[in-house]
Amino acid sequence: MANTKSALKELRKGAKREIYNKKIKDNLKTLIKKTRKAIEVKDAKAEEMVKTAIKTIDKAKQKGVIKKNTADRKKSRLQTKLNKDKK
Repeated sequence: MANTKSALKELRKGAKREIYNKKIKDNLKTLIKKTRKAIEVKDAKAEEMVKTAIKTIDKAKQKGVIKKNTADRKKSRLQTKLNKDKK
């Protein structure tokens, strides 16, 4: 257990951040899964969904929820999958 007031406050802040980050990550994972499915099924909205997913990934990166390289890797894999299935 924390000994000082500031340490207790940091614990509370950390708990709030954890909830905030988890919410963003869960939404991101769900969106990526739906986008991948749409690409596999060759849905007409797949390209639009990829754009939305990329925007969401960029926002998560900007807020520090995911790292830069992780975001870039996820975007790259989505875009590559879309381009392969277009052919």
